[in-house]
Amino acid sequence: MPPADWASGALGYRFADEALLELALTHRSSAGGNNERLEFLGDAVLGLVISEVLYAAHPQADEGTLSRLRARLVRRETLEGLARELALGDLLRLGAGELRSGGHRRASILANSLEAVLGAVFLDGGWRVTEEVILKLMSSRLASLDSDEDLRDPKTRLQEFLQGRGHALPTYDVERVSGSAHAQHFDVICRLATPGLEVRGAGASRRAAEQQAAEQALRELGADD
Repeated sequence: MPPADWASGALGYRFADEALLELALTHRSSAGGNNERLEFLGDAVLGLVISEVLYAAHPQADEGTLSRLRARLVRRETLEGLARELALGDLLRLGAGELRSGGHRRASILANSLEAVLGAVFLDGGWRVTEEVILKLMSSRLASLDSDEDLRDPKTRLQEFLQGRGHALPTYDVERVSGSAHAQHFDVICRLATPGLEVRGAGASRRAAEQQAAEQALRELGADD
């Protein structure tokens, strides 16, 4: 499918300058220009649109809660999932090495390329058009958000649970790293001095593994409500 037709269907936007879209889909591993500058721009625009929406939608939320809400929407995992839903990977222009290693499926490339596409929409159509595109793409995720305690990430919830009881903070140690450089797998152990608990987590990044371990610790402590 031509990229312009994809954008029209997936984003609800028809590019006037299709070269901008082509650039947004070009990874640095490919010859010629690449999408990194557009990624920089798209990241900023996305953050501002989401910040504005959250500020209006949650008038009682403090700065920390708003920051956590925004982080949930603009983090790599969210953007990667959205890019997969849009089949963005099928359109990416990658160098031979990235093609061989499955770069069109790599989380970081998908998330960064989606930001680049949003940067291209901003340059091509302006602020209001980009805002409409972002709200369309994020509508279901925005609807599922709430500003209650559950939005705190597992590590934060575990830390606050322990602090509230006067216990020492947990420690996280990487037990093992396996896989290739482009597809690493982390195994992490989380230790709680009180009540003498050890749990493990795994994930594609150290952060993800630590969050999983913290979630397991909360379950063990009966604090995962």
